Amino acid sequence: MTTQSAISSKQKVRNRVVVFFHRIGLPFGPMQLLTVPGRTSGVPRTTPVAPVVIDGATYICQAYPHADWVKNARAAGRGTLTRGRHTRAVDLVEVPEQERGAILREFPGQNPRGVDAFVRNGLVEAPTPEAFAAAGPAIPMFRAAEHGPDRD
Repeated sequence: MTTQSAISSKQKVRNRVVVFFHRIGLPFGPMQLLTVPGRTSGVPRTTPVAPVVIDGATYICQAYPHADWVKNARAAGRGTLTRGRHTRAVDLVEVPEQERGAILREFPGQNPRGVDAFVRNGLVEAPTPEAFAAAGPAIPMFRAAEHGPDRD
């Protein structure tokens, strides 16, 4: 299975539109904005994400191999999630590979419009919960835990 490594110019335009609508307070679909500091510059970088929520826990996975936000999240361990005008600080804890499959199994049901990106980029064989679960170890994932005042 080959993987597409770069985001297309069409997807870049879509991302800008999603960011714009969120910033003016008009979120749509399951999309949220993840902002993390750049790993070398420290400059905040924002990307749209479609979280999976299971038993009140929020999980964020990437559909684009070698995504910079993943590298930045690993380096920073924190960020913000924004939906419309509501922003919350979160700690980003990478989920162990062996736990990712069970969480990813829920992705197609919660974010059906996001499934194609995983299949198109060669990360998942088919648009089924079973295929997402099987691909779990290869897909970086973070749990976005509320950032409490005592977690600095």
